[in-house]
This record gives sequence, C-alpha cells and structure tokens, in this order.
Amino acid sequence: MSAMTSTSSVRTAGILLHPTSLPGPYGIGDLGPAAYAWVDSLARARQTWWQVLPLGPTGFGDSPYQCFSAFAGNPYLISPQLLQREGLLRSDILAGRHFPSERVDYGAVIPFKQALLRQAWDEFQTGHAPQLRQPFEEFRQRQAGWLADYALFMALKAEHQGRSWTEWEANLIHREMSALDAARQRLQPEIGFVEFSQFLFFRQWSELKQYANARGVRLIGDVPIFVSADSADVWANPSQFLLDASRRPTFVAGVPPDYFSPTGQLWGNPLYDWKAVADTGYAWWIERLRTMLEMVDLIRIDHFRGFAAAWHIPAGETTAVHGKWVEGPGIDLFNAIRGKLGTLPLIAEDLGEITPDVVKLREDCGLPGMRILQFAFDGPKNKYQPHHYDRNTVVY
Repeated sequence: MSAMTSTSSVRTAGILLHPTSLPGPYGIGDLGPAAYAWVDSLARARQTWWQVLPLGPTGFGDSPYQCFSAFAGNPYLISPQLLQREGLLRSDILAGRHFPSERVDYGAVIPFKQALLRQAWDEFQTGHAPQLRQPFEEFRQRQAGWLADYALFMALKAEHQGRSWTEWEANLIHREMSALDAARQRLQPEIGFVEFSQFLFFRQWSELKQYANARGVRLIGDVPIFVSADSADVWANPSQFLLDASRRPTFVAGVPPDYFSPTGQLWGNPLYDWKAVADTGYAWWIERLRTMLEMVDLIRIDHFRGFAAAWHIPAGETTAVHGKWVEGPGIDLFNAIRGKLGTLPLIAEDLGEITPDVVKLREDCGLPGMRILQFAFDGPKNKYQPHHYDRNTVVY
C-alpha cells in the first residue's frame, strides 16, 4: 500500500499490484474482467491510486525492467476474453487450457498468447471486427514515431530466432538504409502483426484507464531510468548511448558496493551519452514521458539519483566494484520536459544512499520522494520513521 502527502496537505492512498498478478484462467493476469473487478475493489475501499510496474514487452528473464521497448506495451497482458468480444477469437481456441494458478509459467504462457494474437491478426485480416479497421490505422499514424522502429525491430528479432540485435548482420546493426528497406518489404506481414498487437494492448489499456478514472481511481506508472541493451530504443538511437564501433556498450549501469552487496549491483544496461541527448533537446525522453502520460496519471521514475550522477562500470567487468560516478543531466532535463509537457507529474524513487546533489535536484524539480516503512525499525533517527517524513512524500 502507498500513501501520498503533498504540499497541499491532501492525503491519498492506493495499492501497488502489477497486472500479471491478477487472477485469471489464461496463465497470466491481463487487462480483462479481473482488472475491472480490481478497479471496483479499489473504489469500494476508497483507494484512489493503482500503481503498476513497467508495462513494456518483457525480454531477458521476463522482467518488466528489461523490455524490448520503452514505449511499447506487453502483448501478453492482452485479454483473450476482450478479444472474443471484439470478434477476433473463436471460442474453441480457449477451451481446455490449464495453467498453474500460483505463478506465471512464461515458457507456457508466451507461445499460448502468441498463438491467440496471431489468430486475432488472421481474423482481422480476413474481415472480422471491421469496426477496428479505422482505429487501427489511426493508431499506426499517431504512434509512428516509435511504432515503426519497434515493429521492424521485433520482426527482425523473430527472423533471427530471438537473438540480440548486436548479433545480426552488420548492415542491420548499423541500420543501413538499403538493408532496412529490404527488411520492411520482406517482413511486412510480421511487421503488421506486431503493430496490430500493440494496437490491441493500447486499446484495452486505454479503456481500462477510462473505467478506473471514472470511478475515482488514478494510475501510477513506472519508468526505469535505463533501457535494455537489447531494445528497439538502443538499436534505433545508438548516438544517444555510450556504445563502441560495433554498437556494444562501453560502460554499463549499476550501483557501487553497499550494505546489501559487497560487490555492488551490475545491471548491465547501456548508459546515456547525455551530451548527445541534450543536443536533441532531450526529444527521446520527452516523447517517452509524453507516451507514458497518455497511459497513466502519475509516473514513478526509477533510480532518480542517476539523473544527478550514475555509476559507470566498464563493459566486461564481472562486478560493480570498478566503476565511477559520472554526472547526469540534472535540472536541464526536467526543465526541457516541463517546457514541452507543462508539468512534472512524477515521483522520484530516491531510495538508498542519497547524496545532497540528488536531494537538491528532487527539491528543485518539486517532486515527492519515497519512504519505505519497513526500513524504519533500526533506531529513532531513521529517516523512514513517519515523524521524519517530508510533506511531499510517498510512503510504501
């Protein structure tokens, strides 16, 4: 449970629950009837926030913090029951399916959901659900800024049996125009399938958000500061990351040794070339948050301290010991975001050993930080005890 206070002294509360944890018969929680029932439960309990983890298409380890795109949605959250209502699935394809109820077996769920989505795509192409044809085209045009690269990336990934893009042919790694044009022509059916899957996800999520907002429940999303190395974001925007000539990271993200880990944490994500990002006016970051704010009402920014300074670990290291702090974009990024989006509806995840520059950045941005009540029981001066909270705080 989370409770929020603000400078206006208004307190609100809500629950953190990722959609994958919702109950249902199809192996993984989704955006169907159980999600609507969950919203009703929150409203009855007078909870006004529903917080989720990142909603992107999961990659290595099925982690929502290692996604193939910072913009796309996870197609495995698409509800089969809602697809049936749209006229995109035959009832027999769902019969006789049994999945464990206590956990998500991704090895079984992923091919099952892929088969459902491919049937939905086939049904759509043969004229079923004609009411979706115009909304689909409008979605493709509206989201073209990220969708075109993502759909091509995923189609190429399927063609290469799921291998990382740094293991593709050199002309695709380096995005030579002739190779990309040939791939778009060759892979058009698969590109269309990926685009349609994204349309279905965003359609179902948008309808769920409208339902929640109408009942007084607002949504908190989650934006990790870093993206996966094996993502459409890095493949399509290599100049904005610290990469070598073969497009592999020269430094990777993590945190230094601390109380929890004597060798630190080696995350492996590529790090931003903040000068190059700034030269674009922070356009990628602005569009990333703009897209997310169409999906949620408030965003938790994971590892906020990385905007002040991030721990840079030379690629190839096996631990996070031999890294160094490198200054981030600081307030310039958030001024650019505010200049384009008007507000900063953000929560700063500022946990761990936080230095004064991080505190100043959060305060200059006017963002609430986080406190974890479970951390509060080792002494009276512990900052996680309630009497030490700032007004502008989110408590977990």
